Order: sequence, then C-alpha cells, then structure tokens
Amino acid sequence: MLTDTTRLGASHTALMNILRSAPDLREGSELTAILELLRGRRAMDLSDLPPAEQAALIAARTQALLPSIGQLGELLAAAKTEQRQLVVKFGIDPTAADVHVGHAVPMIIASRFQRMGHRVVFIVGDITAKIGDPSGRTADRPPLTDDDIAHNMKTYREQVTPFFDFDHADFRYNSEWLAPITLPQFIGVLEQLPVAASLQREDFRNRLAAGSGLTMAELVYSVVMALDSVEITADIELGGLDQLLNMQMCRRVMENAGQQPEIIIATGLIEGTDGTGAKMSKSKGNYVGLAFDPKDVFGKLMSAADRLMPEYLKALTELLDPEIELLLQLMADGKVHPMGVKTLLASDVTSTVHGLDEAAASRAGFRAQFSQKRFSDTPDLPTVTRAEHDNTSVGELFVKVTEQVPSMNQVRRVASGGGLRLVAETSGSGQETVTLTESDVNGTLAALLTSHAELAGQPQARRFLKCGRFLIEVK
Repeated sequence: MLTDTTRLGASHTALMNILRSAPDLREGSELTAILELLRGRRAMDLSDLPPAEQAALIAARTQALLPSIGQLGELLAAAKTEQRQLVVKFGIDPTAADVHVGHAVPMIIASRFQRMGHRVVFIVGDITAKIGDPSGRTADRPPLTDDDIAHNMKTYREQVTPFFDFDHADFRYNSEWLAPITLPQFIGVLEQLPVAASLQREDFRNRLAAGSGLTMAELVYSVVMALDSVEITADIELGGLDQLLNMQMCRRVMENAGQQPEIIIATGLIEGTDGTGAKMSKSKGNYVGLAFDPKDVFGKLMSAADRLMPEYLKALTELLDPEIELLLQLMADGKVHPMGVKTLLASDVTSTVHGLDEAAASRAGFRAQFSQKRFSDTPDLPTVTRAEHDNTSVGELFVKVTEQVPSMNQVRRVASGGGLRLVAETSGSGQETVTLTESDVNGTLAALLTSHAELAGQPQARRFLKCGRFLIEVK
C-alpha cells in the first residue's frame, strides 16, 4: 500500500476517486483530469517514497528481478542512507532507425529510478550493433555497416527524450570505451569465463543442433555487453526479458572485475498491436514508433486488439495496479465503456510522446473519422491528386505515396477482410461506400474511379480511400 502522505499516494487517492464515479472516458472532464494526473506522475519526484515502496513500485512492472526484490530494497535503502546516486543502466543497439513503445517499457522504469534521485546511463550500442544481439534468433543476421548504424541512431536521443531528463542522465555510446580495448585486455576477460557459460543457452544449442550458423562474435556478444556494465560500474541494469541471459553474464563479468554485480530488472516483451501473439517489432508492422506522428500513435493504439488492453495499461502507462484493476472491473460490470478504456490508453501514450494538446487533437481527429463517420471533418488527412497519381495503384497510394501501410500484403489482407473502401461524402446526402476487393489493390486509381463513376463522379462529393484505419483523400 502507498503511504497517503507521499506525492504518489496523494495522486493515487485522487485518481481512484475519479474512477469510482464510473466516468465516461471516451471524452469529458474526467478523462482530462486523469490524463493531467498521469502527466504529473511522469515528472513526479519519487524520493519521498520509503525504499520498500520504491522497490515495490519497480517490481510491479518486472517479469524477473535478480537476485531479489529484497536486495533491491536494501540497495535503495543503503543509497538513501549514504546519500549516493545509484547507477542505472539501460542500453539499446541501433539495429533499426525506430525506437518503439515496446522499448519504452524498461525506459518507464528507468524514468522512475531517475525520479527517485538516481543516475540513469542510456547507452547506445554502436559497437555491439556490429555483432547483433543473438538472443532468441534462429540464424545469424547480416552484419550492419557503419553507415547503417550511423543512420539508425541519428535520432535516438530525440526519440527517447520524453522518458528522460538528460540534464540529469547520461547519454553514451559504447564505442567510447569498447573501441580502445586491446586484444590482450579482451583475452583477459574471456579467460575467466568457461565456454559452457554461453553454450548452456538454449537458443545457441538449438541453432547448433539445427545446423544454423553461430559466429564466434555472437558467442561473445554478452561478454562485450557486460563491459558496458563494468565501465559505468552499474548498480542496476534494465532490459527486456529476452536480455535476461545477457544481463546475467554482465553480473558474472562484473564480479570477475572485482565489482559488486548489478541487480537485474527484466521487463516483459509486449505483443504487437495486431493481436497475433507475435512480439512488437518493426519487421511485422505491428509496432507503435516513438517517431510516429501524434495521430498515428493514437490511431495505432485505438486499433490494437481489445484483449491487449490490460497488458498495455500496465506496461505503457503510469497507472498503478489497483487503478488498473478497478478500471477493468468497471468495464466488466458495464459501468465504463471499453472504448473509453482504450481512449484513455491511447491518449496517455500519445501525451507521453507528444504532449497533452497533441493527444487531444489526435483524439478529436479520430472521433471525427471513426465515431462521427464524417471524414470531411478529419484534420490533416494525407491527400493525393488525380493529376499526379491517376496511374498509381491503390495499394501503392497507401504503401509508397503516403507510407501509411508497411506493405502491399497488408493492404491485400485488409481488402480480403472487407476493410478496403472507396467513400464519397457530400454535405447533403451524407456518405456512400463501395467495398473494394483484393484485385482492386493492384488496379490504378483512374481505373478504380472509372469503374465506380456513379459514386466517384458525384458533383460536390469529396472522395476518400480507406484501408482499415488509414484514410486518403483523392482530389
């Protein structure tokens, strides 16, 4: 239980009181009040929480905490007594240009440590990216070039800034200390580690048994990553659950170096928005990028599978467990609309990345597009002109021209489910819709409008192409 006299305890009491009124969270003053409270929490000083409550707040969002929550509490208590900052490590390899909300799960916890008064060191693995993390992979991956890595990490600091105050956190590249390491130094690290420490990993054994490639570089990836922890003398390391074995190697190498092994905090890997069970990743197109426009962050979360709401609320917001439990119970009892719960989630994540005003504008645009069904009222719609794109296929308009959909295959999947449509909208007669087929995906815009001239040729009509939640106006 939170102490009522703490800042977080007071915020919790206020939010629970709002929820007990069974608010309509689709819009209104209660939604605004909750979003304001959550914004306050993202910047809230948590140093007044007793160490045991600080440890419990961290542990509530972890899948694995090693050696134990008790030792984390003791470490936090000792730091408070000694008036010293703990060093909290979080690293990410620039293997892609986008950081997505799946990466935000441990970053939210890192932010809590920062607000408890500790020092977060955010490490971009420009050296480790050359190897590529082998965790969970079934085959070796093509190596990244220096140009690939430089391109990918170009905007990393900007993308993660919503989660950290870099006036009080470090942003480092591991090439600072890994590039100068000599071969004798690295051999000195390796000779203290039995090869069994790596070969006991199930993912490595499976690859070897299947005859898949496993390079020596991949074999020592976790050792190289551990040198980051040694360099900064990490007290705590955060990462996804897929990093657990790597982080355990960090503890081992730190101990060999005569340091106190770091505490490991591993967070769950969240599912992608499509609800297929696959983890969120750019390659599957089921992710929400931190670099997305506000309306795309909001819309992508509003279109996420309903069953993901409990997981997303826990992983991506500053809501506490009792608040989430009450919210879900109110929804189960029919006192809060399910769309209200999803609106709260999408609004809060959008607010985290882009601010409350952009979240409100995205919410209004989404409501105009999907709730009121008046596409003409939707602000900032991507637009294509017939003069320029008459010979462009419908699929390419979504994939290449407006870049709203990641692949032609996804456009075809939406079409097969009846979600690809041509819409004409007038102020007088309202809206008329034609459902398009998979064969229309490869057809040109000109051919499509010609074959549906009775709808597309209406005087004064505004014409739209709709692919799932994505919309294009045709002029």
